[in-house]
Amino acid sequence: MEAIRIKEKMKRDGEIQLTGLPFKKGQLIEMIVMSETAGKRTKPSTARQLLESGIVGMWKDRKIRDSAAYAHTLREKAQNRII
Repeated sequence: MEAIRIKEKMKRDGEIQLTGLPFKKGQLIEMIVMSETAGKRTKPSTARQLLESGIVGMWKDRKIRDSAAYAHTLREKAQNRII
């Protein structure tokens, strides 16, 4: 899968126009459009904030012996899923 990032400011409400893309007629593509909030960046969480968030250890009760291998398997499944 090839990803192309194009950043543009909206010129008309509800409309976008893309030209010059490297795709051919009849080729299947998937387009995901995401908005970017200008100037609004969140700063990274501190270790304390992550520990207090409940994210760290949230899967501790699952019987996962090798977390790196398990994470790899999840990423593989996500990348290969058919929508």
